[in-house]
Amino acid sequence: MTRLAIFDCDGTLVDGQANVCIAMEEAFAATGMVAPARALIRRAVGLSLPQAMAMLLPESTPLQQDTLAERYRLAFRSQREAGLVYEPLFDGMEALLRHLRADGWTLAVATGKSDRGLAHCLAEHGIADLFASLQTADRHPSKPHPAMIEQVLLETSAKPAQAVMIGDTSFDMAMAENAGITAIGVAWGYHDNDELLASGARGVAETIADLQAMLEDAMQERG
Repeated sequence: MTRLAIFDCDGTLVDGQANVCIAMEEAFAATGMVAPARALIRRAVGLSLPQAMAMLLPESTPLQQDTLAERYRLAFRSQREAGLVYEPLFDGMEALLRHLRADGWTLAVATGKSDRGLAHCLAEHGIADLFASLQTADRHPSKPHPAMIEQVLLETSAKPAQAVMIGDTSFDMAMAENAGITAIGVAWGYHDNDELLASGARGVAETIADLQAMLEDAMQERG
C-alpha cells in the first residue's frame, strides 16, 4: 500500500529562523521601515512572500508587499552567497527520513521556500534523493491553498487517504484539511500546539519518535 509523507521545510525539517529574521529585517530597512518583532516574523514563516508581507504589514498595498518580497529575496540571496545561511536539520530528522524511505514510504516536500532555496537546503544536507516530489511557492498559490498537496498526489499517484502532511504551522494543517488528507503537527516549529490542533492536526508530535509513531498510527487507521 502506498504511504505518502509530505513535509514542510522551515520549522519542520530544518531550523532556519535566524536567517529568515535577518533577511526580513534587511528587507524592511531597505524600504525605510522598521521591521516587526522577530516573534511576529516567525509566525509568518510558511506563507508565500507577498502573503507574509501582507500579514506583517496589514495596511500595505500589493505594490509594497511585492517590493518587500523582492528585497527579502535579495537579502537572503546575499546571505547565501556570503556563506552565512545556516539551516540545520532538526536532531533526528535525517534518521527518520531514511527510516521511512527504507520502510517503503514515499516522501515529498511542500514549502513556502523558492525552488532555489529548497534545492540548496536539501543538497546541503545530502537528502534531496529521498524525496519523490518537491513543491514550492514558486509554482503554487500560498498555503493554505491545497495546490501543492494536489500536485504531490498527482506526481506520486497517491490517493488522499494514503497521504499525511507534517508541518509546524496552522497554514500547513489548514492546507492538509483543504486537500482532504491527514495532518500531523510538530511542536519544534513556529506555531503553538493549540493552534495546530485548532487548524486540523490529528495530533502534535513533541519528539521525532512521537512523529514516527503518529505516522504509523495514521496509516493503520486509514488502512
